[in-house]
Amino acid sequence: MTRERLQKLIAAAGLCSRRRAEDWLKAGRVTVNGQSATLGDQADPDHDVIAVDGRELPRLSDARVLLINKPIGVISTCHDPQGRRTVLDLLPRRERQGLHPVGRLDADSRGALLLTDQGALTLKLTHPRYDHIKSYRVWVHGHPTAETLTRWRNGIPLDGSPTRPARVELLDQEARRSLLSLELKEGRNRQIRRVAAKLGHRVIDLQRVGLAGVSLGNLREGCWRRLERQEWQPLLEGGPCA
Repeated sequence: MTRERLQKLIAAAGLCSRRRAEDWLKAGRVTVNGQSATLGDQADPDHDVIAVDGRELPRLSDARVLLINKPIGVISTCHDPQGRRTVLDLLPRRERQGLHPVGRLDADSRGALLLTDQGALTLKLTHPRYDHIKSYRVWVHGHPTAETLTRWRNGIPLDGSPTRPARVELLDQEARRSLLSLELKEGRNRQIRRVAAKLGHRVIDLQRVGLAGVSLGNLREGCWRRLERQEWQPLLEGGPCA
């Protein structure tokens, strides 16, 4: 890995913002290989020992990224005040420390959700400017017309502004419902459900099958797997997003 400014590396480790990290550097709280660091210094986190107040930053080689197939009813958070089951409850206790969900997936939705201990990866996957694609399979009530699907693809007014263009394809139809494939580059609150309702086709079942090029594959519901570094490293470096 190439050398980066220390404030960027500290923020990427999830300790604080870059601005706060700059304050820490000015206050002399950061060391590199045991030597006091100053604002503007750089380091290679794969080879240098970076510490704040004597505590070493986690190395990138120790980073953890997990893919979970979230069931309906499980909350996408680390702790729920109401005592409901969270995504961390799907993991063995030894795996939970330091992990947090990347974005959200509604309690009444299911499918692919990433958990990580890397703040930089969370930013890359949740900030709109990176255009990462999220893929879904959605059963809706009724039979959307071609015109309705075109409206969905082009964008629907929501919260005062239109949704971004999306890929929407009809996969199957049964007597009273239709199966759609969707690809979005944004994730407003309950966006798919709200757009479908505005178009007159209530969502019956919503499953996220992939995000940012990471596919759910044959991972069983309620199960998880640790991603290999080559699966998530391109995301952190701003590589392909689909």
